[in-house]
Amino acid sequence: MCAAIRLLCMTGLIGGSTAFSLSANAQEAGIQRVEITGSAIKRIAKEGALPVQFLSAADIQKTGAKSVEELVQSLSSMQGFTTASESVNGGGGGVQNASIHSIGAAYTLVLLNGRRIASYGSGSAVNLASIPMSAVERVEILTDGASTLYGSDAIAGVINFILKKNQQDFRFDAGANRPGKKGGGNSNFSISKGFGDLDKDGYNFLVTYAHDAQRELNAKDRDFAKTGLRRFTENGKTYSTYLLAANTAPASATLSLKDNTVKILSPSYFKTGACAPNTAFVGTAEDKSCWFDYAGTVQLVPKSERDSLFSSFNMKLNPDLNVFGELVLSKYKQTARYAPAAQRLSLPLTGALYTNEVLPYLGSIGVSPGDVGSASMNIRFTDAGGRTRDYITEAKHLAFGASGMKNGFDYSASFTHSENSQESNFVGGFLSKNAYNGIVASGQFNPFGPSGSSSAVLAPAILHTNENKIEVKLDRISGTLSHALFDAPGGTSQLALSGDYAQQRYNFMPSPISQGANAQQPNFTDTPLGDSADHLPVAAKRSNWGASAEWMTPLHKTLEVTAAARYDAYSAVKNSMVFDPSDGKLLSPADQGNANKKATYKLAFRFTPVENLLFRGSYGTGFKVASMDSIASPTVQAGNTSGAYACPVKAPDPRAAYCTGTTQQYLLNGGNNLSGPSGLRPETSEQFAVGVRFDPVKSLSLGLDLWSVNMKDQLTTLPEQFPFADPVKFNNNFSVVYDQGIGANKLVTLLPTFNLAAARYRGIDWDNSYSMKTGVGKFDFKWNGTYMLKSEVDVPGSPTESSVGRFDAYNNVTARIVSRLSASWASLDTYTHTLAINFRSGYHDQVLTADDNALKLVNDDGTLPVGFTGLKRDVKAFTTVDWQTRIQMKQYANLGISLGIRNVFDAEPPLSIRTAGGGNQAGFDARYASPLGRQFYVTGGVSF
Repeated sequence: MCAAIRLLCMTGLIGGSTAFSLSANAQEAGIQRVEITGSAIKRIAKEGALPVQFLSAADIQKTGAKSVEELVQSLSSMQGFTTASESVNGGGGGVQNASIHSIGAAYTLVLLNGRRIASYGSGSAVNLASIPMSAVERVEILTDGASTLYGSDAIAGVINFILKKNQQDFRFDAGANRPGKKGGGNSNFSISKGFGDLDKDGYNFLVTYAHDAQRELNAKDRDFAKTGLRRFTENGKTYSTYLLAANTAPASATLSLKDNTVKILSPSYFKTGACAPNTAFVGTAEDKSCWFDYAGTVQLVPKSERDSLFSSFNMKLNPDLNVFGELVLSKYKQTARYAPAAQRLSLPLTGALYTNEVLPYLGSIGVSPGDVGSASMNIRFTDAGGRTRDYITEAKHLAFGASGMKNGFDYSASFTHSENSQESNFVGGFLSKNAYNGIVASGQFNPFGPSGSSSAVLAPAILHTNENKIEVKLDRISGTLSHALFDAPGGTSQLALSGDYAQQRYNFMPSPISQGANAQQPNFTDTPLGDSADHLPVAAKRSNWGASAEWMTPLHKTLEVTAAARYDAYSAVKNSMVFDPSDGKLLSPADQGNANKKATYKLAFRFTPVENLLFRGSYGTGFKVASMDSIASPTVQAGNTSGAYACPVKAPDPRAAYCTGTTQQYLLNGGNNLSGPSGLRPETSEQFAVGVRFDPVKSLSLGLDLWSVNMKDQLTTLPEQFPFADPVKFNNNFSVVYDQGIGANKLVTLLPTFNLAAARYRGIDWDNSYSMKTGVGKFDFKWNGTYMLKSEVDVPGSPTESSVGRFDAYNNVTARIVSRLSASWASLDTYTHTLAINFRSGYHDQVLTADDNALKLVNDDGTLPVGFTGLKRDVKAFTTVDWQTRIQMKQYANLGISLGIRNVFDAEPPLSIRTAGGGNQAGFDARYASPLGRQFYVTGGVSF
């Protein structure tokens, strides 16, 4: 009987009559009913109707993953997440998150022991870097969204990390990973000790400490990423990428002519007849300059360290009452570096630099001195080193509560206080404008002179100070109550009620130098070179409450149905940092945005016509309110586009004089703080899932699920490609503002957030397993994956943007197929060998045109022409093979050692000519393929 129960639980095929006949026997055998992610009704494991993926401790161990984020992002159901590489000038900000089915991190709910944790921003997305891997016992992934138990905002689904408990022994674990090539190694260790056996002693106390460190991997150490001038062959022709940047060393000059046209030249090129090291010549009608080859100066994987402490306490006060408490503390520090500071600076026509370094070469590009209206220089501070930030994330998570049974009622109640603070610090490469101006005025540094000898000169100007800090605090009270209602034809009908109340606080605190001169600090004069000022603080909070009911009834011994409903109510955002848009002065605190409330529901069934065949399905609705930042954030300058674009306005439009040619353009964005019809509305969703599980024989389990999510009123920031692709249509999005760093006006593009988008996602998940015992051991085969049918977004007035198998206007790709096939062989009860094949299908690369100035067709003699070309091409599929041997020696203090190789055949990331999206790397896309190559690892653990 016990073996049968284990088999049915493993395959997920416990049906209506089977489940409840087992329930009685299970209670007699002492088998505990538990909550499965997605339901408040306690059952024997895997008895529910919703698709839940389970990763046991053994499954986690076989992946070779060294961290929670690496584990989650390796799953076939995960796409559209933020990777560590995106912190390299890609907007990642030290964050790694999870995204189910490419729907997005904002719609994927991450839980610890079934409870919410503080997000890294003003929404609900969680930084996985704050969760200690050493404390995780198993992972449950609900791939069906809009949970009535946890909240209807979990539109994509739920990832629930179940932490360890009831450990009694002392355990030490350690591991190391080293790529076959230079850079990118990591190491980790953890120690834990438990006291008391919960079942025998009635209590258990557990404490765990862990430390892990990731070394940086630099682009210069990988041939496929060390230059933006990468040559390749396509359709019998040889091309060269031209992923370069206009800001360069020695500096170039941008000339705004009186006819509102713009020209760029590099005085050093005309002075010496050649471009400087790490630069290449760009020759067009508008541009006679040398651009900087930034690719080899960036990181592919940032350096990071993490320290975490986990402690839990569980006690049985009596057979029907348990109390618990848990504490998670973690500190994660990531150091991300990218290209040296790039800065446009005002160049007065009467100054010595213009007179001595630019004026003598105007004739070389056919410009008369009298034609120049204004000038600026485009400088790259190579002697100051790469721009480097420390991202420090500190997480604090405290939860306590009670659960038990009284008069036939299962109940639980808990309180959670969770905090996440994220600090960004300038630690290298960024310069103080005031200090830099003083150095230039003293004659110690000439931005138009050769680079390589001014490191000591610029050192006093390098910033070592805070950039900003984000604090998020979440307080939440929740409770559930369930009880058997009546005897239905197929078993016992059960009802579960739940309720919760939460308050979330969000504070964004830019440092004085990140704010620059404003009404709050009118006499402040400094600004960071290599970044932008003009940021303003945000201090917002919002409360919400929700209530849900879940009713499960076995209508027949083969058919079980569940109906669930939820009601959520959110207050308006209370913002204590409100600024007058006309003069920037601080106003009185105010309620901003709309209060929102809505009911959602879910219907689900499971049908087992025969013992080894299960059909299941669900249909539900969801809704998600706008993040506090998208409501309360003031409109500010927001850095640059990730891609390079031509000037969206042309002469004689007077705005054209403030554009800098084909390069990264400046952005402007902010929140919508209006209420009523003009304010932001909640996003809504409708979704369904239907699936089948079939066990034709005892050792074979086959599973297939079709799922679909449709969203309306989706909050979407206008994709940066849209206004530059159709500047006439988006003419009102372009304006001229004053930049404190440049010391002059510049053209900016507003990318607003609005409710106009609709999105559709659909796909098929499969999960198959087969096991057999032979004379040489036990063999286990597993094959799981996702086939994406649809991932598309509609913005009215623009074409439907699909990301399935193509690089879309949002600079993202959704792979059509992601799968993992593994085979394990356990022999002699000591050795387990696992071979795994990981596959991600290819896609249509970003389409480049000649106007992108990013690709050249190589001449027959190997030289590069003056002009540019376009290309449509495909990125190849990416396949890696992993191997692991696990040695378990129970006779030696339960010593276990794993030896493994990830990416056995050292597959390189496939070539991509993208100019946008992800991090600042060139020649490939680190979001979809690891640059580490072949990696050798060893992990070990001992307990006593």
